[in-house]
Amino acid sequence: MTIDEKIAELGHKLPAPAAPVAAYVPTVEIGGLLHISGQLPFRNGEVMRGRLGEDRDIEFGREAAQACALMLVAQIRKALGSLERVERIVKLGVFVNSDGRFTDQAKVADGASTLMADIFGEAGRHARSAVGVPVLPLGAAVEIDAIVAVRAA
Repeated sequence: MTIDEKIAELGHKLPAPAAPVAAYVPTVEIGGLLHISGQLPFRNGEVMRGRLGEDRDIEFGREAAQACALMLVAQIRKALGSLERVERIVKLGVFVNSDGRFTDQAKVADGASTLMADIFGEAGRHARSAVGVPVLPLGAAVEIDAIVAVRAA
């Protein structure tokens, strides 16, 4: 089964890769690694906004993290031409827009981590950081960047 078939089997559809909102590029491939700029969560074409622990709960955060993960995969496919070039998801950096008293950033980040493992199997298991921040671009609830090991074209 191809990775694209696995995504469909899981009931997901990749979004169109988002264009940068400032002076950066979405991806940089160098030295066998693909570095992916932070991706925001979209649902029905709108950014999933809010602050965890204030006006959003953990489940919303997990859904937002999963949406970020799907956008990461869309950026990977666009950059590499094929998801079959993914050797390993190396690391995710998860930023959670959260109230100062909110301490479940890791549970929110699991929305993305679980999806990566579901899509890529063992190659989707990765190192990760999950941090709380007071604000994210466009008021997003979550932003995730990634480092991916890639096979030569």
